[in-house]
Amino acid sequence: LQKLIHLLQATDDPLIQEQALITLSNSAAFSVNQASIDIIRNLNGLSVIGGMISSGVPKVKEKALNALNNLSMNIKNQEKIQVYIPQVCRNIESASLNSDLQLAGLRLLTNMSVTSDYHQEILHSIPCFLHLLSEGTERTQIQVLKILVNLSANPAMTRHLLRAQV
Repeated sequence: LQKLIHLLQATDDPLIQEQALITLSNSAAFSVNQASIDIIRNLNGLSVIGGMISSGVPKVKEKALNALNNLSMNIKNQEKIQVYIPQVCRNIESASLNSDLQLAGLRLLTNMSVTSDYHQEILHSIPCFLHLLSEGTERTQIQVLKILVNLSANPAMTRHLLRAQV
């Protein structure tokens, strides 16, 4: 894991970055790998992976979002991942409609919105979510609905949800 994280920091090759991100994502994907999740966090891997969501290569962004999604099942990781929520929202808004990149961002926000801890960071994207709900494919709509359901469970979000411009 340490070598993969160092590899991500050392290379500009998008193909190598994608493969390293896929491997890190897979290592965090299963609950039996709690040790891997902790190791990635302790090696500053969350910030290295989080930095990749600003890449100019859509596939690298997508793989980074998938890795953060798998790592976001841990509360300690969520505390560190939350700083990337504004960039994730920007990626969702600027990505092609129904693209894998857009879906990866929506899946990450679904996990990050399960508790109300980070709802404020997601708040400004409600109009985008409503647009995706009306224009997206079924897969996109399902992901958006999951986020909106999570937000609607928070009474503090009611006014924002009802006043959102579509």
